[in-house]
Amino acid sequence: MERGSGILMHISSFPGNYGIGTMGSEAHRFVDFLQKSGQKYWQILPIGPTGYGDSPYQSFSTFAGNPYFIDFDLLREDGALNFEDYAYIDWGGDPGTVDYEKIFNNKFKVLKIAYDRDKVRKKGEIDKFRVENSYWIENYAMFMALKFDSGLKMYRDWDDDIVRREPDAIVRVYNRLDDEINFWVYVQYRFYEQWSGLKSYANKQGIKIIGDIPIYVAEDSADAWAHNEVLMLDPDRTPIKVAGCPPDGYAPKGQLWGNPLYNWDYLAETGYEWWIKRLSAALNMYDIVRIDHFRGFDAFYAIEYGKPDAVEGEWLKGPGSDFFNRVKQEVGETPPLIAEDLGTITDDVRALLRFSGMPGMKVMQFGFTPGEDSDYLPHNYPKNSVAYIGTHDNDTLKGWFETLPEHMRGFAVDYLRLTKEEGLNWGFIKSLLGSAADTAIITMQDILDLGAEARMNTPSTMGGNWTWRLGSTDVFSDELAAKLLKIAKTYSR
Repeated sequence: MERGSGILMHISSFPGNYGIGTMGSEAHRFVDFLQKSGQKYWQILPIGPTGYGDSPYQSFSTFAGNPYFIDFDLLREDGALNFEDYAYIDWGGDPGTVDYEKIFNNKFKVLKIAYDRDKVRKKGEIDKFRVENSYWIENYAMFMALKFDSGLKMYRDWDDDIVRREPDAIVRVYNRLDDEINFWVYVQYRFYEQWSGLKSYANKQGIKIIGDIPIYVAEDSADAWAHNEVLMLDPDRTPIKVAGCPPDGYAPKGQLWGNPLYNWDYLAETGYEWWIKRLSAALNMYDIVRIDHFRGFDAFYAIEYGKPDAVEGEWLKGPGSDFFNRVKQEVGETPPLIAEDLGTITDDVRALLRFSGMPGMKVMQFGFTPGEDSDYLPHNYPKNSVAYIGTHDNDTLKGWFETLPEHMRGFAVDYLRLTKEEGLNWGFIKSLLGSAADTAIITMQDILDLGAEARMNTPSTMGGNWTWRLGSTDVFSDELAAKLLKIAKTYSR
């Protein structure tokens, strides 16, 4: 990757009047801010449709986009909505927080108004989109239609013949839920139309978008329903073993993610076709793709389905270099991918990362134990890496620093030569951008020096995550942009 810096800011976190960030004017204003700030990259979290828990890492589809991010004002400009269709709905009382329940209860009602206006006048464009995305769109649209028709039941609780996708059952679903299926196709047509416009706008400003894909798919997803053969499932589609992480100092009972694991033997026999299609789609959607939990390609932690935690599990061998050989053949010798290689990393994982050629990640927050020459201290960052102060799974810099033991805080102050006059966050930001790492990414929260209240996610917890929003884009000031631009130029970013 070209030497440069960027900002991590998820779409859901943009301000606006309708409950959650969208791909509309505030996102475009942020792109302008990135350009003025001398940034080259905009990193986001996964933008698939979210399910239970609202986590972008538990999506109903690995190919679809999140309907929540569709901008109503853009639909109004195109004639699909009137202002009165959405302006007076209760989208939540706190502009700094996403109220997912209200978004869920109201967003689709408005989108159905748009669909009713567009299903005839936009039919040609919708049909073209449908054909171009036939590999996944039919499965996703039918999955969503069935999910709402069943009262949001998990797909394994649908009628057995539909769970097994028997041809006669699928025909009956098309006949019975035809308009609902068409609605979900329309939603994706509108999502990708707006996403394409936003990405094009960013690219014209010289900004590359770094996307993010979870390594695993959700247990309740169109992927699990339509492509059960690529997963470790028993005959009734129940996972045999699920994903997670073993116990460590941060999580005494480990992390139980619950995602079904891959049937890597089947995937290898088919030339990893499903994964190749997934990566190709992601690289078409983004300029650069971060793959979460890279170590799972070397070895993955498997927990028996139904266990209450991740204490009991076993390490199983992943596809290793065979998978990346195939990726190089089908996707490109050096595809623009980033490996999330955090956590307990073995020599085998390091060797696989070198073989893949992908840059790994470095996180400053992990480095400040006195007496240790940590790989996470900036002077040790290799050129082929992506460096962060913290990620979406870490506390904000301010929140983290306030809870550090005194000896670690003192070491950080000495190492980074922090001064109260400059501000804690700017000392960290300058050290990050001054490292040898080709790419440096700063969260918007740390640029604004926000505390723990602005944390995006606390792993292994439910509730209160993924809700942070900016109250206003007034913070994207020319003064702040000039300050970031000066730092970027100083360190040849």
